[in-house]
Amino acid sequence: MEIEIPDQMPPLAAETVSGQEILVFGLVAACGLIASLTVLWLIVRRTSRGLPAVESRPHQSVPWNGVDVAAAVLSFLGFQVLAAESMPPGASLQLRLAAGSIAMLSATAVSAAHLLLRGAGWSALGCGLGRLRDDIRLAVAGLLLLLAPLLGLAAVLDRIEPYKHTIVDFLNAHHDPLSIGLVAFAAVVAAPIAEEFLFRRVLQGWLEGWLKPQTPQWSGMAAIVLSSLAFALAHLGQGLAWVPLFFFGLVVGYLARQTGSIVPGIILHGLFNAVSVVLVVLQTGAPGTAGAH
Repeated sequence: MEIEIPDQMPPLAAETVSGQEILVFGLVAACGLIASLTVLWLIVRRTSRGLPAVESRPHQSVPWNGVDVAAAVLSFLGFQVLAAESMPPGASLQLRLAAGSIAMLSATAVSAAHLLLRGAGWSALGCGLGRLRDDIRLAVAGLLLLLAPLLGLAAVLDRIEPYKHTIVDFLNAHHDPLSIGLVAFAAVVAAPIAEEFLFRRVLQGWLEGWLKPQTPQWSGMAAIVLSSLAFALAHLGQGLAWVPLFFFGLVVGYLARQTGSIVPGIILHGLFNAVSVVLVVLQTGAPGTAGAH
């Protein structure tokens, strides 16, 4: 049995909806598209003046090596296996979600402690909060840029191969506060912290330094692409959700590259998953009822 806390990438419900619902959805989608185009226009405006989309902050290369990266990956896998094996027969999904969240956060803590013992500082781990206001601003801009296009892409891909995940099935039948709270904690807190640390700092940070001697001009972009691909492939088995998640990874990877911090990515990741969880809950029925299918 595998415990997995995925990123949420729900398709639009294919159920029959009223004209009023279609109108509301159309207005929301239009606002999302306008917001995305506005942020894109600001990016183009900056780059046309020779400026990067996001100002680069001074930061040092990470001090760890490929062995440390492998140790972090094994730590995450090991904690997931331990959490799964510790479940009693017939354990509820609520219990499995709680165990999975604890496993992810525990693996993050153990991996961070290992890297600190290896000589890395907190700044190298990308955990500084000294520019929190700027980090929140970057995260909100990233959400406005990505939300409408990626959810639209997810809806199109769902027509090709339906999105499927046990959490969506679970929310079809369970809308009690505990269940929704566990899903929200797993997707909005545990997954963003653990995945941004593993993919954007441990893996991407190492790739940037490892690739620099081979491709000094393209090492940063190559590291972003490779870490985004690894992030997307980690979500195989959820239909074609890995495709929009790859593009999501490119944006948060770029934020990590420019700022040397995972804080903007964690906030963006959490906000994106929060919106997606709300959409899943709304599509599967009102609290206290079973999903309307």
